[in-house]
Amino acid sequence: MSSLSRELVFLILQFLDEEKFKETVHKLEQESTFFFNMRYFEDMVTNGEWDEVEKYLSGFTKVDDNRYSMKIFFEIRKQKYLEALDKQDRAKAVDILVKDLKVFAAFNEELFKEITQLLTLDNFRHNEQLSKYGDTKSARGIMLAELKKLIEANPVFRDKLQFPTLKNSRLRTLINQSLNWQHQLCKTPRTNPDIKTLFVDHSCGQQNGARAPSPVTNPLMGAVPKAGGFPPLSAHGPFQPTPAALPTSLAGWMANPSPVPHPSASAGPIGLASANNAAAILKRPRTPPTNNPTMDYQTADSDHVMKRTRPFGISDEQVNNLPVNLLPVAYSSQSHGQSSYSSDDLPKTVVMTLSQGSTVKSMDFHPLQQILLLVGTNMGDIMVWDIGSRDRIAHRNFKVWELGSCSVALQASLSNDYSASVNRVVWSPDGTLCSVAYSKHIVHIYSYHGGDDLRNHLEIEAHSGSVNDLAFSYPNKQLCVVTCGEDRVIKVWDAVTGGKQYTFEGHEAPVYSVCPHHKENIQFIFSTATDGKIKAWLYDNMGSRVDYDAPGHSSTTMAYSADGTRLFSCGTNKEGESSLVEWNESEGAVKRTYHGLGKRSVGVVQFDTTKNRFLAAGDEFMIKFWDMDNINLLTSADADGGLPASPCIRFNKDGILLAVSTTDNGVKILANAEGIRLLRTVENRPFDASRVASATVVKAPSMGAFPSTNVTVGTSLADRAPPVAAMNNDARSLADVKPRIADEAVDKSRIWKLTEINEPSQCRSLKLPDSLGSMRVARLIYTNQGVAILALAANGVHKLWKWQRNDRNSSGKATASIQPQLWQPNSGILMTNDISDTNPEDAVSCFALSKNDSYVMSASGGKISLFNMMTFKTMTTFMPPPPAATFLAFHPQDNNIIAIGMDDSTIQIYNVRVDEVKTKLKGHQKRITGLAFSHVLNVLVSSGADSQLCVWSTDGWEKQASKFLQMPSGRAPAPLADTRVQFHLDQTHLIAVHETQIAIYEAPKLECLKQWVPREASGPITHATYSCDSQSIYVSFEDGSVGVLTASTLRLRCRINPTAYLLPNPSLRAHPLVIAAHPSEPNQFALGLSDGGVHVLEPLESEGRWGSPPPTENGAGPSTASGNTISEQPQR
Repeated sequence: MSSLSRELVFLILQFLDEEKFKETVHKLEQESTFFFNMRYFEDMVTNGEWDEVEKYLSGFTKVDDNRYSMKIFFEIRKQKYLEALDKQDRAKAVDILVKDLKVFAAFNEELFKEITQLLTLDNFRHNEQLSKYGDTKSARGIMLAELKKLIEANPVFRDKLQFPTLKNSRLRTLINQSLNWQHQLCKTPRTNPDIKTLFVDHSCGQQNGARAPSPVTNPLMGAVPKAGGFPPLSAHGPFQPTPAALPTSLAGWMANPSPVPHPSASAGPIGLASANNAAAILKRPRTPPTNNPTMDYQTADSDHVMKRTRPFGISDEQVNNLPVNLLPVAYSSQSHGQSSYSSDDLPKTVVMTLSQGSTVKSMDFHPLQQILLLVGTNMGDIMVWDIGSRDRIAHRNFKVWELGSCSVALQASLSNDYSASVNRVVWSPDGTLCSVAYSKHIVHIYSYHGGDDLRNHLEIEAHSGSVNDLAFSYPNKQLCVVTCGEDRVIKVWDAVTGGKQYTFEGHEAPVYSVCPHHKENIQFIFSTATDGKIKAWLYDNMGSRVDYDAPGHSSTTMAYSADGTRLFSCGTNKEGESSLVEWNESEGAVKRTYHGLGKRSVGVVQFDTTKNRFLAAGDEFMIKFWDMDNINLLTSADADGGLPASPCIRFNKDGILLAVSTTDNGVKILANAEGIRLLRTVENRPFDASRVASATVVKAPSMGAFPSTNVTVGTSLADRAPPVAAMNNDARSLADVKPRIADEAVDKSRIWKLTEINEPSQCRSLKLPDSLGSMRVARLIYTNQGVAILALAANGVHKLWKWQRNDRNSSGKATASIQPQLWQPNSGILMTNDISDTNPEDAVSCFALSKNDSYVMSASGGKISLFNMMTFKTMTTFMPPPPAATFLAFHPQDNNIIAIGMDDSTIQIYNVRVDEVKTKLKGHQKRITGLAFSHVLNVLVSSGADSQLCVWSTDGWEKQASKFLQMPSGRAPAPLADTRVQFHLDQTHLIAVHETQIAIYEAPKLECLKQWVPREASGPITHATYSCDSQSIYVSFEDGSVGVLTASTLRLRCRINPTAYLLPNPSLRAHPLVIAAHPSEPNQFALGLSDGGVHVLEPLESEGRWGSPPPTENGAGPSTASGNTISEQPQR
């Protein structure tokens, strides 16, 4: 059957469902085998309709199809047999045994004998394996959870469990459009045609009088008595009405979450035991009922918040796929199908213990440098740990910075007891700030600049009494801190200035926690109080929007899954009863309750989420784990003992490390196999003082280089001696250690030399396979997930390489050790830009990738195209030249806003959603060659072929500053030399890249702090970029070499010559034109070459990094005075 015929079946299924032909719907599902209706299946199993269950299943699979199918049928027939025995209906049981279960005797004769022997027992629960069998309802629920996993894992059901997203009444809409077209072809169309049949084409009879109005605005079909009648055609015309105002209830601004991949299931041997040995009273997981509880057909317009105005000429389907603030499913998870996560992916192996000196109250891993852990204790201490080296690299005691500015109440409290406990520590989303909430009035915000450089930023007396929780958020595109306290109030503060932005009042008890989030462009905050009330607030001082009750009226914390689509909460009430639940946001109801928490918890149970798949909670002296889609406990870990009753826990961003607090004032770090490999790679770096002094935290170069076998950590890792700068058991301050480090650096200065890489054996390099022809690479980028590389060739064709998750590459991330696949959709189409009449060699190419890797905006001298990265389809094109786009950048807080640099020297701020240029920025004299946003400073920095930098405010788009590059003496740039700009992780400093230099500027005043000028023998600089941790700068040259600079000093530490990664070819002198840094592997980068090749480079595993940095003189860093110029030092 063709794909269109298959789609027609789905349209008919939707039509039948809307018309309430229920039996016919399920018969067509079964006969077509295109869609397995899981909800219908659930209902039949729950109601014990066994004949109907098997009849429906038989349309999709047979007993002997595979081991998953065999186990599905066995579990159903076993349950039917046990229920007959439970009712003492032995005649029926014998009938089931002979007709239904005997077929399994051929596969396991002993099992069939054991099942037969159950007939001899008065109560089959006397059989040891069935001793935990509960009542019929609970047993069916437990079995159903197992059946769902088996179905989801069964390849027979692949691509049959998800109904396509359709607009309501899609078939009616298509028929109506057809009728309108037929009416348009009528020679004498009537104003109100009377259509009485669909069996023949419509044709109007002759009439006199005025011509009928345009069919675009005239609905031909009147009201249809059945539900879901034909919609008026105006709803599908090229112009849309303005969407209704957003409702004030929470339901109105919670977009439907996208489906989340299901866990893998074990199709192990069939047996007598229950599918799960959890308590028999477990209820089956059920989705909350809708208007039709037996159907699961999704519609794209089920929430009117998705209806938005659109650019002229874009279809309804394209509107729903335009980039918005939060597209719920990331490109990487879509592209690789269902996740293959299992409990083995959980970090359960203890690899180290860090001594804190006092009880741990809160922890948070750095969002980018994922081996940095921020810890707060009950004595008010905060510490930053480098997990890789076990170094405590920063430490601050509780101290009020400006006591005289504090309230009388706080001063009085401190005069009696100058101490406070940390209630919460948290990093900002970009890791440049960290914030601390104390038990006495105060919030401290520190700025973090790497290593031990933790600087006081803001001190805020936020609440009267304890500050119970805090979190970062981005209302109005401005970084803020949300706090809550004992005074029953929630407050929002500007994270840069400390100014109070909002105050939310309405709770009747102390506010226990806050959870800011956003859906679409709507920013909101959930708050919970100690009386169990949950409220939601918009940033508008209009009061709370909803009022929920937490399960058990508990003190609750709330958290979203990593992709922002699922909401969970965990809490403990005054009686010690704990609950972990998932919420249906739009209904304000509990969607599922997870089982396994203790009945008498000591303290409030803390929890965390990871990988959009797992939940974890600290309870009963252990860590408990759940699969998000299964209410039953997945597994637990005691971390080798020593945990408190309700330990504090925290995953790192990738979910490969887990920190848990201990009873002896410490933190244990648990890791999975990937986490162990990461720590071993970091651990094996050669120690040098400059690494500690400059705090270059280097992540593992690649997970793919290690086998994915389960690693057992022995004494070699867990009990190794601390490194020279480790302070786990050292009472000295960091100041005590620094002089020794400086002395070591001086010693190293005598032996340091520039690292030269000349041979392929000195690094890891990989040329990516390419069957699409060679044309110079104009643009290159890694996807944000780090699992693929996207290149744009000069002829406007995009190429996408994907790395697959497998035994050799358990992370699925890009690596030079494993060949990726040059990926194309099944349709075989290419993402190709409009190139009009432009000469490819003359066109300026540019593209920008959405934050979730789902869309790419691109241009190659012609119109700008928006492509879907999953299907490669062109969603829309706009802005035909002249002028032509030369650089594209998404706004960091709003994917609907794009800054477009043009070849006429202007910058257009364009709103994709409404197809409107908001403003034009004028300040350059030549074409725009670079754009970079800072979400901390709320500015856009632009660069042009005129060698000028400009700073624009993103609030009013006025120009704040401009400055021309300082040209090195004796070097004249080309007339149209590109200048690129890129912000450091701190979002304040930026590099400007020009063919003559690399320069570091400080925004927004554009003060030039440093300048690096390469040797002339290398030829002009072709491109440069920061590493993902901003500790290094990768620079490519026209002679084919690549330089690695230490970012803080602009000193060259490593040169990679073209002989290390290119095969000698005298007739073709290829060189890199563009360079891209991996988003999470600091030592990996990719090169796009003039011959069309793309190469991935990494250092050797034994090295772990690109060279060692040159020493600083006398242990001091280089000057940062304006105009400090560094020429490339000669090789020693």
